[in-house]
Amino acid sequence: MAKDYYEILGIKKGATEEDIKSAFRKLAHKYHPDKKGGDEAKFKEASEAYSVLSDKKKRAEYDTYGKTFAGGGPQGGAGGFGGFDFSGFQGGFQGQGGQAFEFDLGDIFGDIFGGAGGGRGANRGRDISIDIELSFRESIFGATRDVLITKVGTCDTCDGSGAKPGTKMKTCGTCNGKGELRETRNTMFGNITTNRVCATCHGKGQVPETPCDTCKGAGVVRKQEEIHIEVPAGVLDGEMIRMPARGEATPGGTAGDLYVKLHVKRDPNFSREGSNLLMGLPIKLSDALLGAHYTITTLDGDHQLAIPVGVTHGEVLRVKGKGVPTGRSRGDLLVRIDIQFPKKLSKNAQKLIEELKNEGL
Repeated sequence: MAKDYYEILGIKKGATEEDIKSAFRKLAHKYHPDKKGGDEAKFKEASEAYSVLSDKKKRAEYDTYGKTFAGGGPQGGAGGFGGFDFSGFQGGFQGQGGQAFEFDLGDIFGDIFGGAGGGRGANRGRDISIDIELSFRESIFGATRDVLITKVGTCDTCDGSGAKPGTKMKTCGTCNGKGELRETRNTMFGNITTNRVCATCHGKGQVPETPCDTCKGAGVVRKQEEIHIEVPAGVLDGEMIRMPARGEATPGGTAGDLYVKLHVKRDPNFSREGSNLLMGLPIKLSDALLGAHYTITTLDGDHQLAIPVGVTHGEVLRVKGKGVPTGRSRGDLLVRIDIQFPKKLSKNAQKLIEELKNEGL
């Protein structure tokens, strides 16, 4: 059963954007896991509701269909609470497909986390997105792509340690090896104590005695990386493939995710309807009356199609198992008959038609 996001936030369906933000602010303060008496499950639920209702497009989809088609709920993976990623608070939140939500959560969580980029979610790299184009056939049967992208990745020289090869690590003097700093702030919600990731060691508790020459001790560096993408069979135009931890790396944290948006080129002969493929087949009037066999070209190769006697214009013939793969089975190929009526008749043909007319046909 679909979740009622309005009920979760305690608002009515006609609530304004400000009403939605205000309701979420109250719930975030009440249920935040870092607070005493917080409830992580309810916090995640409220976060999911807010991520949908605060986005105009997703809210419209949810109001119409009871769900969203761009991944309205939180994605799984590293960072955040149950996949609700707070790493994008600085400069806006990056949603699925690279679409930026139209709100800035920094004003809501700035006091709780002590400013943008200050909480645990800051230890996660940025999500990134790319676009690839597929032929219609590739969208049906699947494909592979090797794409070269430029992003922040783990330093190959030091393998992410930040230390020059052959040198040692030492205890971080800022956090005394704990990897985090505990702070108490006076906020609009009262005094809130938070644990911040140490900016010096990035949560590792150790720093290199001699920094790596390539990454200057950061453990990450901007570089080119070849990504192998497996596109499954039966994908649709505009669909997204999520590749966990293939986004940008961050010092001392986990990498973000890579989102691949698929663009399927139109085919002049085929279209798709669910798991079935559709095509048109022009045939002669005589073949429609007497029946015939036509060789049609499917995505699997040539196929002999029997035209039944007396087939009608617009009638659909079904070729089983020549459609879209769906798990262990496949959809069908639907062939729409297009009877080609002659524009001009010879005297002999006209005479034959008149005889058919006299026969009551």
